[in-house]
Amino acid sequence: MADEFTTNSLMDPIGRLMGLRYKSHPWHGINIGNDAPEIVTTFIEVVPTDTIKYEIDKETGYLKIDRPQKYSNVVPALYGFIPQTYCGNKIGDFCAEKSGRDSIQGDGDPLDICVLTEKEVPHGDIIAHARPIGGFRMIDGNQADDKIIAVLKGDIVYGDMKDIEELPQLVINRLKHYFLTYKDMPGLAADCEITHIYNAEEAKEVIKLSAQDYDSRFDTLRTALSSY
Repeated sequence: MADEFTTNSLMDPIGRLMGLRYKSHPWHGINIGNDAPEIVTTFIEVVPTDTIKYEIDKETGYLKIDRPQKYSNVVPALYGFIPQTYCGNKIGDFCAEKSGRDSIQGDGDPLDICVLTEKEVPHGDIIAHARPIGGFRMIDGNQADDKIIAVLKGDIVYGDMKDIEELPQLVINRLKHYFLTYKDMPGLAADCEITHIYNAEEAKEVIKLSAQDYDSRFDTLRTALSSY
């Protein structure tokens, strides 16, 4: 099991050759990025114009319908995850340390990311390269559910931003409102909270830890591929 952050986890020659013939699984078969965590590859599942929330089907790698957007809140940015990341023990422990909460676990999903851009992107199921500038420490029940905030590489409006403090407060508030309400259902108590907004350096640390969690969780996958 790896303890240090590395990129190109599964991008050995066999993995690259398989990608020429078969569609790569967005979670496992796409490289996190050679310059990660400074610039990361992201897989975008949902865009602001979507009226249905899509998410990756972990088994097949295809997008599936998660649920219709029942209310007026829509995701205010491109939304997806960082490939070859996993929110496991290291992410849970880091969240517990920073929040002062006990018994926090990773949510068992790839690390979520929002990508800000001034362009209207018409659909998801795409890859984008982004610069992390901060994040939300979100806790859902007893699970760490961090949201990395990033800017699209080369974007005219957001592309030069290096830290979340450069964002207008209105944009931060809009993102917070979405994540605190998008799971709300009438008659049910909300169980999500954002305990902290953190800067770019901490966002990069979260990405590193999630990559280490991925290595620990899917070590057998890399071993299986290396045997071909």
